[in-house]
Order: sequence, then C-alpha cells, then structure tokens
Amino acid sequence: MRHNVYIYILIMCGVSFLLRALPLTLIRKEIKNKYFRSFLYYVPYVTLAVMTFPAITDAVSNPLGGIAALVIGMAAAYFGAGLFPTAIICSAIVFCVEYFVK
Repeated sequence: MRHNVYIYILIMCGVSFLLRALPLTLIRKEIKNKYFRSFLYYVPYVTLAVMTFPAITDAVSNPLGGIAALVIGMAAAYFGAGLFPTAIICSAIVFCVEYFVK
C-alpha cells in the first residue's frame, strides 16, 4: 500500500496552523489566572530543555564529555559567564574529554 506524502504534509501544515491560530481566536481577553500564566511563561524553557538535554549526551561519541560539559557549563553560567564564553568552555571540555578519554 503506497502512501501519499503530500497528504501527510498537508495534514501536518493544518495541525501546525490550528495550534497557532486557535489560541489567538479563542482567547480574546488577558489571562488573569496566575498558575496558567506561570505555566505559559515556562513552556518555551521546558521545550528547549527537552530538545537540548538528550542531545548533550547523544551528540558526542563519549557521553562523559557531554555530561562534563553540562556540569561545567552550568557552573560557568551560575558564576556569571555569558553565553559565548560558556559555549566556548563547554566546547573545550568536550574536545578535551573526547581527545584524552578513549
């Protein structure tokens, strides 16, 4: 049985559009519920974390490098390092672990 990929793409486009358009058309007034507002505030961060954390250990050949970069990167960010220095530090950690740990 052959499936038409264009039908799948059309359905995917429709669902994506509805997920973006329905909240704009159904919710007209300001949301005042503090729990729902805090939920909506954290959704982008949770989505980014869900996409990023599995890649930390899967993108490298040695998962120890990803875990070490995560821990050291979190420490660097906690102590005030910016995004670019933290990225450089994490990249260097992964490079060192990949090079020295076989």
